[in-house]
Amino acid sequence: MTSVSLQPDASNAPSPTRAAAWVIGAGVVVAMHVGKVPVAIPVLKAQLGMSLVEAGILLSLSQFAGMLLAVFMGMLADAFGLRRSMLSGLLLMAVASSLGGASQSVAVLLLCRALEGVAVLLVVVPAPAMLRRLVTARYLALVLGIWGAFMPAGTAAAMLLGPWVIAAASWHVWWWALAAISLLCAWGLWVWVPPASAPAPEPSGLSQANRLMQTWTNPGSWWVALAFGMYSSQWLVLIGFFPSLLQEAGIGAALAGGVTALASLVNIAGNVAAGSMLHRGFAAPRILALAFVTMLASAMLVFGAGEAVAVGWRMAAALVFSMVGGLIPGSLFSLAVRLAPSDQAVSTSLGWTTQLSMMGQFVAPPVAAWLADTHGSWELTWLLNAAACVLGLWLVLRIRDLLNAASQIKA
Repeated sequence: MTSVSLQPDASNAPSPTRAAAWVIGAGVVVAMHVGKVPVAIPVLKAQLGMSLVEAGILLSLSQFAGMLLAVFMGMLADAFGLRRSMLSGLLLMAVASSLGGASQSVAVLLLCRALEGVAVLLVVVPAPAMLRRLVTARYLALVLGIWGAFMPAGTAAAMLLGPWVIAAASWHVWWWALAAISLLCAWGLWVWVPPASAPAPEPSGLSQANRLMQTWTNPGSWWVALAFGMYSSQWLVLIGFFPSLLQEAGIGAALAGGVTALASLVNIAGNVAAGSMLHRGFAAPRILALAFVTMLASAMLVFGAGEAVAVGWRMAAALVFSMVGGLIPGSLFSLAVRLAPSDQAVSTSLGWTTQLSMMGQFVAPPVAAWLADTHGSWELTWLLNAAACVLGLWLVLRIRDLLNAASQIKA
């Protein structure tokens, strides 16, 4: 019987380290597409007549496919092929971004953004399984930890580069440049990431349908996934609209993009800190509660205080919001595995967590934009954050109860 090696054995085969780097790079590239819109919103409003609500929809459309399909993609990616899925996603991203960049219509731009959402899903969902195939068990935790930073890293890169490209050329060129980077990344995956030697075996005793039903009837999977949605929705609202908020306060586009990029980068520190705290024995519910309370207080300063608080303090509050909020993803990913209904349903549970996370990112930006548009300022936006944080804290209590019950059963 032929066995599948985690590392290529041919002398001229691609290096596992290089292959893993290209996989992680693909995640960063699609995250740049997610983050390319916020810095372009003021220009799109001026040149295309886009309303603030339409801008919110444009911002959240990249999450639409994940909102509907992530859990099913988690089940089916192996059948389609992990490498094939990622290549298809990068090529679709290149096409959609090229067409969007050539458009002068808000409707066409929104349609292309929806296609980009499908592309994001094709790349992001199979990537952890691909990394698991490429690297040995000794380095898997390290590599997956690096992978976990792909979204803030790509968003920060887009925030830093976007204003310069748009100012030097146009938003059209910014869209086309990212399309070209997607093609380059697809080439790298094609050349340096080896195809699987054999299809992954189906876990014995549990069908795909059964894994899905186990996940959907498991309270822990729901509480974790909903809590992730409460976090991710707020984070995208802050990252998505903070450049516009700063520019309305008189900050230049480049500086506004730079500050928002920094807010994305410090989120990485929160992710790393969560792993360290969990390793040292901190209880996940306490970490989550600390993060949600801090996000609520910070959001009040960023959005709710208005001109009563100096713009410098609002920048500082945004950094605290993102950095401490970064404690949430690492904690919830560990809980998603711990509270999964069975070992065979872990991937499906993670897919469900991703799906509800993206649902939060899809719904929240248009709601935040509607609040700002209706009120004429951003001062009511913090109410959205407050609702998400309060619900998040309630979910943390439910998670704590499940963990306590599980501990008592083991005792």
